[in-house]
Amino acid sequence: MKKEHILFFLLALFLLFGTAELWAQERSYITVRGNELNNGVVILDILQAGKAYELHCNQGASSCTALKTGRYQMVELPKNFGMYDCRNVEIYAESAVNPGKDKKLGEYCLLEK
Repeated sequence: MKKEHILFFLLALFLLFGTAELWAQERSYITVRGNELNNGVVILDILQAGKAYELHCNQGASSCTALKTGRYQMVELPKNFGMYDCRNVEIYAESAVNPGKDKKLGEYCLLEK
């Protein structure tokens, strides 16, 4: 019986620290300057804190959207989360209060220019 309690306690700690990483997601504001389609890849040209980046996603993926120019909120996902083998980010409306509960506009791979 004591082993069961210890295993339950260890599992609870593991889950607690695992979800803490999700809560620590980095949020920032970006400006989409333009978008293009190249060989089935949607490419968004963005600015984040004055630095140029690109967001890529595969056309036809359920969370791939060619966003219009404007300001948005970007949430950087923890390592090994998301659908791409890179720095995965989710994009929300600029006015989103609680990313994760608000409607996600898309999921992308973040690349430096």
